[in-house]
Amino acid sequence: QVQLVESGGGLVQAGGSLRLSCAASGRTFNYYSLGWFRQADGKEREFVTAISRTSGNTYYAESVKGRFTISRDNAKRTVYLQMNSLKPEDTAVYYCAARVWPGKHEAGYDYWGQGTQVTVSS
Repeated sequence: QVQLVESGGGLVQAGGSLRLSCAASGRTFNYYSLGWFRQADGKEREFVTAISRTSGNTYYAESVKGRFTISRDNAKRTVYLQMNSLKPEDTAVYYCAARVWPGKHEAGYDYWGQGTQVTVSS
């Protein structure tokens, strides 16, 4: 089992950067692929990015390609989301999630964090 705790959210101006972290507890962290999702007010939760167990494969939503970078440190049991060139439309609660095989559909994710708010002002 995996418990996930996100941190690093906050308020930033458009064009700025933030780095989110998601710390995991449990000895099976290396067994899981990790993903980031986000949910804006009044909208459904959407896929942002995912990374495979060994960081060999990464996946991005078109809306964040070239601006966001996912990475993981298995020794620290942490996954990161570096967000650059932020836009007001990136404003959302960001969630990290874990599943065995990487994927873009939230239904396949077994474990979720509580979320961290990211607000981008124009």
